[in-house]
Amino acid sequence: MSGLSMNRWARALCVIPALLGWSAVAQAACPVGTPGLTARVEIGQTGRSLELHRPAGADPAAPAPLLILLHGSGGTGARMLAASKLEATADRAGFILVAPDAGIPVGSGFVWNIPGVPTVTGKIPDASDPDDVAYLARVVDSLVADGCVERARVYVTGLSGGGRMASWLGCVESHRYAAIAPVVGLRAGNPKTDNPQEPDAATCQPALPVPVIAFAGDNDATNPTQGGGAGYWQYTMHAAEQRWAALNGCQTAPTTAWVTPGVYEERYAGCRGEAEVVGRMTVGGTHTWLADNDALWAFVSRYRRE
Repeated sequence: MSGLSMNRWARALCVIPALLGWSAVAQAACPVGTPGLTARVEIGQTGRSLELHRPAGADPAAPAPLLILLHGSGGTGARMLAASKLEATADRAGFILVAPDAGIPVGSGFVWNIPGVPTVTGKIPDASDPDDVAYLARVVDSLVADGCVERARVYVTGLSGGGRMASWLGCVESHRYAAIAPVVGLRAGNPKTDNPQEPDAATCQPALPVPVIAFAGDNDATNPTQGGGAGYWQYTMHAAEQRWAALNGCQTAPTTAWVTPGVYEERYAGCRGEAEVVGRMTVGGTHTWLADNDALWAFVSRYRRE
């Protein structure tokens, strides 16, 4: 081959990636964090830092799934990360794990801004409080733009108030989160004003079906599965499951089965987009992180947002 034809061939090789829409940016390694380690970082110039764990052995040039872990009321991302032990699960399964702090300071921690719902202090957030929905959206968008996260595979879990926030994100950001996994905190909208034993349908109208796996204990005195408790709680976990099943258009009658000794689940199937609703109950379980982390990840990771 002549030198001229070689030059033409080299130029063609340079042009092909541009024609296919490839770019140096798209192929660049994720610049955030270090595989196998957890670090405190700021994402997307939000002015708020969070805990981020990159899975050990991760390919820095390949976007990974993302699981957002939300702490309970009065907690912090760092304390939630330690309590959940999800870092080990992230390393085994290969997902990025972030544990942010909520936007409203309370004591030595923070509470989440769920519009229209009082926090543990009894105050309903107002326009002066940080918008946690927008903050988490910015975190996701920034990690996607940096090539760290696969947009179609973003999931959210949380404990107690963080579980209620995860539920709220399912209600208002169904296009962004492929599945939710509340722990001792499943909700399906705010309690009705005139009948708080039922969820208010007007406050939870997701645009897309939302797969749900929820974990709870039947001896939880803070967020009782049988309803009651604080003003932000009231209706039963079963009512929340039924409402999500209705939102997802589930057609099959729910089934109940033991999954391990002392843990049973209620499952709603035959849903739009195969968006099942599963409630796992630990007999004698209390208000703590009682999720089976492997089962949590196995469920949410089945789903994608296209």
